[in-house]
Amino acid sequence: MIEESIGMACKCSSSTVERRCVISSNKLKEFCFNRKNLRNVSTVLVFKRSFVKWRSVSGRSRIVSMDVREKSKSTLFESSKHKRVPLYVMMPIDSFGIDTTGAPRIRKIKALTVSLKALKLAGVHGIAVEVWWGVVERFFPHAYNWSLYEQLFKLVSEMGLKLQVALSFHSNVHLSSRVQGISLPQWIIEIGQHNKDIYYRDQNGFPNADYLTLGVDNIPLFSGRTALQCYEDFIHSFTNKFDSLMGTIIEEVCVGLGPSGELRYPAHPLQDGRWQFPGIGAFQCYDKYMMEDLRAVAWQEGKPDWANKGPPNAGDYNSFPTDVPFFEEGEGSFLSDYGHFFLEWYSDRLLRHADAVLEIAAKLLKKYQEDEQHSVRVMAKIGLLYWWYQTVSHPAELTAGYYNTAFRDGYDPLTSMLSRHGAALQISCFEMMDDETPETFLCSPESLLQQIKIASKKRVIELTGRNTHQRFDEAGLKQIHSNCFDSQAEAVRSFTYFRMNEKIFRGENWNNFVPFVRRMNTEL
Repeated sequence: MIEESIGMACKCSSSTVERRCVISSNKLKEFCFNRKNLRNVSTVLVFKRSFVKWRSVSGRSRIVSMDVREKSKSTLFESSKHKRVPLYVMMPIDSFGIDTTGAPRIRKIKALTVSLKALKLAGVHGIAVEVWWGVVERFFPHAYNWSLYEQLFKLVSEMGLKLQVALSFHSNVHLSSRVQGISLPQWIIEIGQHNKDIYYRDQNGFPNADYLTLGVDNIPLFSGRTALQCYEDFIHSFTNKFDSLMGTIIEEVCVGLGPSGELRYPAHPLQDGRWQFPGIGAFQCYDKYMMEDLRAVAWQEGKPDWANKGPPNAGDYNSFPTDVPFFEEGEGSFLSDYGHFFLEWYSDRLLRHADAVLEIAAKLLKKYQEDEQHSVRVMAKIGLLYWWYQTVSHPAELTAGYYNTAFRDGYDPLTSMLSRHGAALQISCFEMMDDETPETFLCSPESLLQQIKIASKKRVIELTGRNTHQRFDEAGLKQIHSNCFDSQAEAVRSFTYFRMNEKIFRGENWNNFVPFVRRMNTEL
């Protein structure tokens, strides 16, 4: 027998109180909360197929019937269904280094020059470059050193290649033990040595020093500046320095919003050994600034018992949802009044962070976006947490800050926010196929990708893509091409291949990669 599971929303007569109902396991569950402190978000499930099968972690199956044939508003954009998709290749992870004097430098510049020439001959449109906060403003506040990027951008332009720039406000020092990474600016690290709460913390108090907590966005802890002011000053300095290249050589600017540049919490820190796939991850809201905000909102909601902590029964980084009451469907779960309150607050703060940063970026880049002949595309990047996607609770997404469940479309409010700023959305996993993922962990990268495409189409958001894992085999490259030229949607506006290294130029790999590039350049 199939159990029905339907999500719905209804409003009370009060303008500040919303009453939400969810039918789960044939029981009507109702949530009431004061909306004045939380963002207005959609609770309507908008998913990828007419029928989507969901499996509860306890093993029961359920069917959610949903018509997703909403008429697109995409006529506001010139149709891209039959156009080529410009392909960027991301720079090698070890492209940059800091020499013994503390000066930034390009490593292996001769080899890089040869590689760029080869990529240009193969038909690659441009190069994706991470512009690191920890390189440019390394030693002192307001002391910007753009010399490395002046040299690199000149080299790329001389090769006849375009640029996609990723403004990177995060660190990658934990990315690989084999490569010297780029840290946050040294003066930020010094502040963090005295105040570890400038970083996100997990429930055990362990900080993640890869990105500043959004809790300090508006607190002047950084030589008199707030975190948002630091980001604004950096973007302003960047646009001033490279004004002459904007729209001609620099065609896309991706604004960093979190760890790895993605809008998310660092809930799955693979690099330092705390998390391993397919763990559900851990909530990252335990720095004192986020906890103060949670406390204030809980008191305003008249719920002081919810004020001092996150979910007490949410497991740990490597838990499976079957072991964790919060991600099941019982009392105190994500479906409870408290669960709904916490997840709404947790995801809302992430969206507010992105909203604030993108407002700054859109203001500083506006003149380049309005230039019809030489416009610059502004982008934001999110992560795709595809494991446990076929469960009801989607725990890996929830801990990362995406309030997306079988009862709630978490990507609609995100794409709505991007739409306000005219920003495109970059999403990953274009090479991944469901049948290549472990069935045991209820993965579905294809379904998640399709859900986000639908949400983006609804909100008239341009999409750009990238791969998560490096693929040179024909099947993987074919899957990328198929996702870029989806017959049911407009083609993505560009694709970023992740990333350049010596493997790409090996005989068989290169022999597969070059035809792939040419197919991407072919108008369908």
